[in-house]
Amino acid sequence: MVNIREARLDDLANIAALHAQSWRENYNQVLSADYLNDKVFLEREAVWTARINQPQSNQLVLIAELDGAFCGFICVLGANHPQYGTIIDNLHVKSASKGQGTGSRLLAAAASWSMANYSGHDLYLEVLECNSKAIGFYQAKGAKNIATAYWHTPCDNKVKEFIYSWGAPDNLAETFS
Repeated sequence: MVNIREARLDDLANIAALHAQSWRENYNQVLSADYLNDKVFLEREAVWTARINQPQSNQLVLIAELDGAFCGFICVLGANHPQYGTIIDNLHVKSASKGQGTGSRLLAAAASWSMANYSGHDLYLEVLECNSKAIGFYQAKGAKNIATAYWHTPCDNKVKEFIYSWGAPDNLAETFS
């Protein structure tokens, strides 16, 4: 059974490692081998050290555990963008835990938190064009592609990304009821 809880300081290494591994698995078309092999973990560790030690007031980081073992996380930033609203900034699930409802449980928790704390704001995320599996997952959960943008990668590339939105967070929540 998947258990969802708020992240703690002792989750930092698992979060950074999964974030780095997810980028290695999904972004090897757009990030350099040098970056993915030698730099991504340290960079993700620095990001998550700051986020866990000095969280923004609008930040939520949740951990998913399957039978007590870390298997995924989600980070949400409420009222992040004046037009798009609350962002699901990260959603990563270990490959071995995919297809078991972990991502869905994390999304449901994010929708619930967004409804309780940022109900006047839409819920959205950004996903790279090359991440077709994630795009399919978000579309299956009712997200709509509302815009195209570009991410300037740590490797100094410019990569196309899509902005997917559910509109109000209760639209996402309804997909789980």
